[in-house]
Amino acid sequence: MFGMGHWEILIILVVILLVFGAKRIPEMAQGLGKGIREFRGAMREVQDEIETAGTPQTTPPPQQVARGADASANTSANTSANAAGVPQKDNPQPPQA
Repeated sequence: MFGMGHWEILIILVVILLVFGAKRIPEMAQGLGKGIREFRGAMREVQDEIETAGTPQTTPPPQQVARGADASANTSANTSANAAGVPQKDNPQPPQA
């Protein structure tokens, strides 16, 4: 690996152990792991954003407004519900006295 033998790698690991200590090495490894995880998550977010930007977004078709006989039936139903004091999803205001 990188032109180094087993003994050179072992000596480097022993020097790292002596410099940082046995208690500090797991903390450093944990911090490194968290950093890599955050980096991967950020890369996924960017890739998802790029993919969604490249695809056209489909919007739902607009709702059609009821006209004619259907409109008067809907209006009378809304009026009777409001008169009974039932709150409407479309009309969150309470009925007026």
